[in-house]
Amino acid sequence: MPLSNRSINSLIVVAVIGLMGYALYSQYVDGLEPCPLCMTQRIFYCLTGAIALLAALHNPRGWGARVYGVLIALSAAAGAAAAGRQVWLQHLPPDQVPACGPSLEYMLETFPFSHALKMLVLGDGNCALVDWVFLGLSMAEWSLLWLLALVAAGAVQALRR
Repeated sequence: MPLSNRSINSLIVVAVIGLMGYALYSQYVDGLEPCPLCMTQRIFYCLTGAIALLAALHNPRGWGARVYGVLIALSAAAGAAAAGRQVWLQHLPPDQVPACGPSLEYMLETFPFSHALKMLVLGDGNCALVDWVFLGLSMAEWSLLWLLALVAAGAVQALRR
């Protein structure tokens, strides 16, 4: 028996809560500072989770369910783009990695918002550092896999009859 849209959306919400919980644990307990691209991914995880929560609570039928599915897929795809860029930066030869930039707090306090946003989305040399690995994959690679799974979950709902 296939899962209902409400079940899929509830699973997305639980997954996002777990992933964000681990991200905060790794930051505040393990001391891993998130880079600009990590912060961008977190924003899209939260947006995806919020859309899925609304969809689970609203539980529309027909085209409404498809709209929520598209929004979930688009939000997760934007996060996957950020994760993909980070994975690309991590696999660059050391001499091609861009210079490390300022911290997120400094960027938001010093630069105009549009410039800080551009720096946040493009990432910098800090994003190329791999300081966490599980089963041979970096945190950015795991994030990319999870975000692609969320894209698939949204697409299933968008394409379902």
